[in-house]
Amino acid sequence: MASYGPLCTLFYDADKPAAPDAEVAWYAQHLPRDAGLLLELMCGSGRLLVPLAAQGGKLHGVDSSAAMLASCEARVAARGIEVPLFRQDLTQLNLPFRYAAAFVAVGSFQLITDPGAALLALQRIRAHLVDPGLLLLDMFVPAESELRLGAPLVEVRTVKLEDGSQIALRSESTVYAEARMVRTEYRYAHRRGATRLAEEHEKITITWYDPDEIAALLAEAGYRDVTTGASARGGTEGTMFSVTARA
Repeated sequence: MASYGPLCTLFYDADKPAAPDAEVAWYAQHLPRDAGLLLELMCGSGRLLVPLAAQGGKLHGVDSSAAMLASCEARVAARGIEVPLFRQDLTQLNLPFRYAAAFVAVGSFQLITDPGAALLALQRIRAHLVDPGLLLLDMFVPAESELRLGAPLVEVRTVKLEDGSQIALRSESTVYAEARMVRTEYRYAHRRGATRLAEEHEKITITWYDPDEIAALLAEAGYRDVTTGASARGGTEGTMFSVTARA
C-alpha cells in the first residue's frame, strides 16, 4: 500500500482541489442517503467526502494516510461540518459503527495489489454493512496497460501553492502488463524560488481488473447482486467503470 505523505498531499490538493460537480452528483444519486450512515473508504483529503457531507449526507471517512486525513480534517473544519474520520487499513478495518453503504472512489481500491489482501479488505468492508448494505467501487483500466515500453514512462509536473511556493513532481512509471501492475516512483521537490524547502520520495503500485474479474472477487467475498455500469467520472466500461454490490 502507498503512504501518501505530506508533500504528496499538498501536491494532490493543489492539483485536484475538489471533485467535479458531476462526480459529486453521481454519488449523491447512487448512495442510499436516507437509509443510515455512509462510509467513504480510502477517502484521502476529502475531495469527495466533504462536498457530499456539506449537502447533508451522514458520512464517515477512513484512510491509512495520516497526512491525507489531516488535510481532510482541515477541510471539514473549514466547512463547519461534522465528519468522523478514522485512520485504518482496509485489510484491518474495525470501526465501532455499521453503515448502510460504503464506497471507494477514483479507483483507489486498486492500490491493494495483492489478491488475498483485496479479498480480505472486501470481507472486512462487508462486515461493516447493514441493510441495504450497498458497496460502490469506481474502477479503471490505466492507459499504461496498453503500452509495451522498453523504458519507464517519465512525466514532470508542477503546482503552485497559495503561499507562492511550488512543488515539482517527477514520476517514473514501469508497466508490468502480464502481472497487471503499474509501479510508479514519485519524487516531490518543494521550492520557494531557488530555495529547496523539502523533498519526498514514494513508490506506488496499482493493479487493475476487468468487470468480470472484480465481480468474481466480490462474489467470493460474499457479496450478491453485483452489477457494472458507467463510472462516476463519466467513463465507459472497459476504461472506467463502476461496480455495485450488496452485502
